[in-house]
Amino acid sequence: MEFDSPVASSSLPVARPARRGSALPFFLLALLVIALDQLSKYLVHTYMAPGLPGEIPLIGHWLKLHYTINPGMAFGVELPPPYGKLLLTGFRLLAVGGLSYYIVYLLRHRAARGFVACIALILGGAVGNLLDSIFYGVLYNNAPFGAPSKWFFGQVIDMIYVDIYEGFLPAAWPLVGGKYVSLWPIFNVADSSIFIGVALILLLQGRFFKQERAAEANVAADASAA
Repeated sequence: MEFDSPVASSSLPVARPARRGSALPFFLLALLVIALDQLSKYLVHTYMAPGLPGEIPLIGHWLKLHYTINPGMAFGVELPPPYGKLLLTGFRLLAVGGLSYYIVYLLRHRAARGFVACIALILGGAVGNLLDSIFYGVLYNNAPFGAPSKWFFGQVIDMIYVDIYEGFLPAAWPLVGGKYVSLWPIFNVADSSIFIGVALILLLQGRFFKQERAAEANVAADASAA
């Protein structure tokens, strides 16, 4: 039996490399967003009437549930029909694949876990609206009139309405006077998750990338020590 020399074993501390985190918690976070988004859309579609007749005030007139559908992107942005929708669905599929790979890539390179969580929020929101586009034309029969197919042409269900102002602008205002405006779009849980993920990255990018640089320095130190 051989024994290590006590001098050799205690002369220099061996730095342990940072463990690579598992991607599972972040994909579970994305899955939670998807589940909440799809459940909210199912409940709204099943139990609410579309438009003003089914509107439910939550906080006075400022925050409401308002069932509406849109064929476009997040927050009601729309691409030209009919094939703009198909293009959007294809883009979402690519985005979902790219974001999924990016989460794994970030963890392999020991990125800040808060940053990875933000990417998971964006992924969950992207998948939530993607499911609407692919399946809702069939499940809820809400494909636009004249759509080439019910598959991949489903419309996104929106319901969260922050009513900052809705009405006509003063006629005396140049260029926009007399126009009817609604200052905040109606959105859904998936849109909210995407917005929160992007906003947190913008607000906390200094902290996230400071942690990433520190992790890279630790990896470089581990490599040189080896």
